[in-house]
Amino acid sequence: MEQPNSPEAAADRVLDAALMHVAFDGWTDATFRAAVLDSGVDAALAKALFPRGGLDLAIAYHRRGDTLMREALAKTDLSSMRFRDRVAHAVRLRIEAVEDREAVRRGTTLFALPLHAAEGARLIWGTADAIWDALGDASRDLNWYTKRATLSGVYSSTVLYWLGDDSLGHQATWDFLDRRIEDVMRFEKVKAQLRENPLSKAILSGPLKFMENIRKPVVPDDLPGRVMDRFRPKS
Repeated sequence: MEQPNSPEAAADRVLDAALMHVAFDGWTDATFRAAVLDSGVDAALAKALFPRGGLDLAIAYHRRGDTLMREALAKTDLSSMRFRDRVAHAVRLRIEAVEDREAVRRGTTLFALPLHAAEGARLIWGTADAIWDALGDASRDLNWYTKRATLSGVYSSTVLYWLGDDSLGHQATWDFLDRRIEDVMRFEKVKAQLRENPLSKAILSGPLKFMENIRKPVVPDDLPGRVMDRFRPKS
């Protein structure tokens, strides 16, 4: 549980205060300075928590959405859903976790800049990874990458559609999401057919042999700053 005087609580106060300014100033240093003043958090602490100012605030806001999605998904009974519906539901929960559409719009603009495009791509990948992990994905081979790459495309395109959607209850967005998921399922069906086709298997035997050696990245837990993670309680 988050302690009221912890760095995490201070970061939340700064981020909450920033949301009052993002619509006018974007995820900028001006927003960061105003948020520090409004939150009452010590300026030195705020700078340590968000060393890149507005950029780190935007990153924190995106990751807060991932956390809220995981919490909402953990409370959902998925047993009666088809797997494709579970994925669509997770994406919808992630989008609905956002309370301020203008904050997302400003973040999309920020991460579209060449300077921050790589950071934005990492955040989208992180969201896709969070969704697959929450759904119990156990893949460790090439599928670990392809699942997240495909879902990254689905999620990012759906967010862009949602930003311009004024339909009642954003129903047009959820219809769009269903179509994208259906496209993915058709693609997966074609992949499965190719794997079973003798001619395709013969042609792809070389590349497939190489791809069998691709594995999910694993970060060693004995690196500086991580060695004690194994002893910490899971949140």
